[in-house]
Amino acid sequence: MDSKILWRIVLILAVVALCVWSLYPPGEKIHYGLDLSGGIHLVLQVQTDDAIKAELDDASQRLVSRAKEDGVELGMVESNISDLSFKVEVPADTDTDALRQVASDWVPGYKASPGVGGWTFQLPPNMDRTVRDLAVRSSLETIWNRVDQFGVAEPVIQRQGLESDRILVQLPGVDDPARVKDLISSTAFLEFQEVVGGPSPDRQSLIAGLGGSLTSDSEIIAGDREDLEGNVIGTEYYVLKKAAIISGQELRSARRSQDEYGQAVVNFATQPHAAEKFGQYTGSHIGTRMAIVLDNKVISAPVIESRIPGDGRITGNFTVEGAEDLALKLRAGALPATITYLEERTVGPSLGRDSVVRGVRAAVSGLLAVMLFMLVYYRMSGLNANVALVLNIIILLGVMAYFGATLTLPGIAGVILTIGMAVDANVLIFERLREEQDKGLG
Repeated sequence: MDSKILWRIVLILAVVALCVWSLYPPGEKIHYGLDLSGGIHLVLQVQTDDAIKAELDDASQRLVSRAKEDGVELGMVESNISDLSFKVEVPADTDTDALRQVASDWVPGYKASPGVGGWTFQLPPNMDRTVRDLAVRSSLETIWNRVDQFGVAEPVIQRQGLESDRILVQLPGVDDPARVKDLISSTAFLEFQEVVGGPSPDRQSLIAGLGGSLTSDSEIIAGDREDLEGNVIGTEYYVLKKAAIISGQELRSARRSQDEYGQAVVNFATQPHAAEKFGQYTGSHIGTRMAIVLDNKVISAPVIESRIPGDGRITGNFTVEGAEDLALKLRAGALPATITYLEERTVGPSLGRDSVVRGVRAAVSGLLAVMLFMLVYYRMSGLNANVALVLNIIILLGVMAYFGATLTLPGIAGVILTIGMAVDANVLIFERLREEQDKGLG
């Protein structure tokens, strides 16, 4: 046998063997898309106004707290998202030069406009676009992290358009859409805040107990009121300091665990700089309450019994699944803005299996029909074409498996088309040979 032909045969067999190895077992190596395996298709919208409000609130808190340190007392703050500004009550006897200096140092770029009863601070030009774009990109990254830790294979998570506030999410093989939706859309914004007043079952009586009004650095947040057995029996309210002691962004790790009573809890560890800050606060506030606030809701407000050096526990009448999901959200990070659902489609696993069966049946039927035609019409030449066709399909599927490609219903249609196209060149060659033979030149 010619050495060139021998090397070609060896090369073909080696490539086919490699493809068979990468393809086996096909049930694990070929990943099905949403239309074949079932799953959930979501279109999300990031409420970027939340990110604008967070930016305005953060800037106003910096201004008020730093002004207070410099002896400039300011009043209530009101954010206006539509005007991209916030207004601060400024007493008549305020040193305006000192206030301008504080504003220049701590809210640079904001345009300060004195007015009746207060000053208005305008967001810097084009900063709103930057904040909105960053909110969408941060949301995209956080959703990726959550889905990755949840263990969904071959997800599709991408932004719809370069400057859109919408995110496309396709999760094949998901059998609990409600849990996944909660996992994706929950902002999971965790804060530990100082309790100023409460708990109280009534907002008015709570405010009355504090002199009838709230200070600019305080806020009222609600939580569930529970009986001795942990059952929710109503709502109770707390007055909290707006400035957080530490936030979920300063956690190093979070994991589900159990307390001494078998109740599901979430254990956490803070980053070194936060551990020092947390330890100092808890050490100097023994005997007072500290609220654990998740997504603007108090989930617990325990009394500080001793200094907490940095590792702690979050309790809140969790189920095992709820504690696991909360730990996952905290590890993945908080969403910078609220997520809403614009579109939702669920493909059942039975429908996906039917698509697989019908698609495979169509592909096999097409393959057999083409092979039978080639064998009957071209005989031995057709046999050679059929062998090449089978090897073509093996190589195609092997390469897909090697690169982890996802097989979808249009993909199966593409395989069927490939079956027909693969023999097209052979048909042209065979017909040309027949023409030459008919002319007596073969």
